[in-house]
Amino acid sequence: MNRAEPPDMRRTELAWQKSRRSNPSGNCVEMAELPTGEIAVRNSRYPDGPVLIYTREEVEAFVGGAKDGDFDHMLV
Repeated sequence: MNRAEPPDMRRTELAWQKSRRSNPSGNCVEMAELPTGEIAVRNSRYPDGPVLIYTREEVEAFVGGAKDGDFDHMLV
């Protein structure tokens, strides 16, 4: 389960990374590892907008499911 960002999180100090598959219109998410080991996720078009925080295990489960094709039906 994700949670909203803590109010004192300093986004500018995080090393945000965008996918190499991101397109020029900015339709992509960015991810950054927090000092706690959790993963922050945000919309690259709105870097000052909301940030969701996931555990490493949650991100591993999502990425594994994406690699396995579990979400392919949503792209049709």
